[in-house]
Amino acid sequence: MKKWINYLPTLFVIAIVLSLFFYSSQGSTRTMNYTQFEDLADEVSFGDSQVTISSSIIRVEGTYKAKEGSTGYSVILPYSESNMEWLNETLTEDGGQITIQDPNQSSIWITLLGNLLPLLIIGVFFYFMFARMGGGSSNKAFEFAKSRARVETNIKTRFKDVAGCEEEKEEVKEIIDYLKSPKKFTDMGAHIPKGILMVGPPGTGKTLLAKAVAGEANVPFFSISGSDFVEMFVGTGASRVRDMFKNAQKSAPCIIFIDEIDAVGRQRGAGMGGGNDEREQTLNQLLVEMDGMTDNLGIVVIAATNRPDVLDPALLRSGRFDRRVTVNLPDVKGRKEILEVHARNKKLASDVSLESLAKRTPGFSGADLANVLNEGAILAVRNKEKQVSMQDLDEAIDRVMMGPAKKSKKYTEKDKMLVSYHEAGHAVVGLKLEDADMVQKVTIIPRGEAGGYNLMTPREEKYFHRKSEFIARITGLLGGRTAEEIVFGEVSAGAVNDIEQLTKIAKNMVRVYGMSSLGPIQYADPQGNVFLGRDYTQGSSYSDGVADEIDKEVRAIVDECHKNCRKILMENRNLLDLIAQNLFENETLTNEEINNLMNYGTIEGPEAEKKEEVQEETSKQEEVPPVPKPAIDQKDIDDALNELTKKKD
Repeated sequence: MKKWINYLPTLFVIAIVLSLFFYSSQGSTRTMNYTQFEDLADEVSFGDSQVTISSSIIRVEGTYKAKEGSTGYSVILPYSESNMEWLNETLTEDGGQITIQDPNQSSIWITLLGNLLPLLIIGVFFYFMFARMGGGSSNKAFEFAKSRARVETNIKTRFKDVAGCEEEKEEVKEIIDYLKSPKKFTDMGAHIPKGILMVGPPGTGKTLLAKAVAGEANVPFFSISGSDFVEMFVGTGASRVRDMFKNAQKSAPCIIFIDEIDAVGRQRGAGMGGGNDEREQTLNQLLVEMDGMTDNLGIVVIAATNRPDVLDPALLRSGRFDRRVTVNLPDVKGRKEILEVHARNKKLASDVSLESLAKRTPGFSGADLANVLNEGAILAVRNKEKQVSMQDLDEAIDRVMMGPAKKSKKYTEKDKMLVSYHEAGHAVVGLKLEDADMVQKVTIIPRGEAGGYNLMTPREEKYFHRKSEFIARITGLLGGRTAEEIVFGEVSAGAVNDIEQLTKIAKNMVRVYGMSSLGPIQYADPQGNVFLGRDYTQGSSYSDGVADEIDKEVRAIVDECHKNCRKILMENRNLLDLIAQNLFENETLTNEEINNLMNYGTIEGPEAEKKEEVQEETSKQEEVPPVPKPAIDQKDIDDALNELTKKKD
């Protein structure tokens, strides 16, 4: 049927062309009355003709020859004997043949079909076009109330495919045991949680973990996005919720996964926050359906969101979503495990160290790490390599963080030197400040909107940060701008991103973390993004006087960090000049090269020189044979003893 639908527009065009051809052929036939036919008969000679005789008329069709050529004609005459004789003489005068046709020979059904066929083709065409437009993903007209949840069975995803979240796996293992053998839970009088809410940043593997639960339990997996419920017609979303739970009951035991549930589960009555009757009705129906699920029915609802702060409290209460699983960004161990999972089908070179990659990618999600390996493989193919090298993965990290290198963008000598000192300033502060992040790589090659960048990673990953660490981070961010002040006596606009980050950190220290003289009082809600209709209607939580004090505290923190940064750079001016000069010449410096510059004053360091000296000595020893040392005889020993005896005497 689908193939015929695809060919339908072509058939429609062919029918139109045939109809036009039919009418055009009719248009070339001259239709005349009796008088015109009598006048024409005296001037032309007739060819073959077809005569249809009925009780009252005679219908004549045929051709005649004139000066312009052969032309078709059609005429109707009154039936009479004289007209029949005259027609017989006139039409056969020049050798034309007359064919008598039976007026009842053509069927009325054939005539009707010929007249109705174009209309039928047009009607079928528009029917199928409306059918394809009306049903959305189901390709059926007007099935708005049907659930759009996609059902997957025989899922191949397992827990071994999900890395970096061991604690989260432990939280959902009871769901797998329940779906496999619910009787041991009912015998104990326990009931499994009806709903599990997975919370975490984007790309941390919430959807993958939910699919792995269905794969381990070997049950159907109903997946739908929160935005799939809401339509322009009021009541559609609620109907889809009912239909989804109805289908799930038929397939129980099963898992219903609602991705981005905040699209439909936002707080009700939020005014300009986007809430409307349709969304609220959909949420109400979802709450009712989850309440209507009897204990141990065999249906588990798993939802995912990265904005739990905007969800309606009724959705989060016990009895609906009983358990909350937080899927955080992976630590260094988790990142290594994730890299091992995604490296299974990659051809990695022997120099690739996944542990080193994990240490260099703090803050990366599972999706980011998968993208790094994929970008590295693409670069290897582009460079016509047989394996993915560490250099390819190093470039892939830079591409994921900052974008591709803009090698065609050329600096002037002055701009290149300014960028070199800017990045060198960040590097020197990172090297000399105890709580600052470690410098892994410095480059002045433009990427994205940045003229260069410093890859700095924490010395160790922590869950909680001290005030001194925030101060050190602000000082490090000021390193580039302060270096410009010291060397060039002016500043550029290149530090705009640094200023944005340090301002945010300083404000959070004062308003959120209570790390100022204002004391342990929180003057801002640390919930993240603003929720329209709730946050804009609450007003400020502090007075104008307190706002002035906050501004002073933020300025004091930044000024103190700037003063300390300037002191560090002035005390290490030689190192600043050395790193900037090498950056200007080489454009990129690694962690090892920067440490060599700090400790030995050269990029290579003494180890390379020692290796060269050892190689030279080894080669000389191989070329010149060793001279044998002469043996010491007994006479020499006796003479030495006699000399010592004389001196004593």
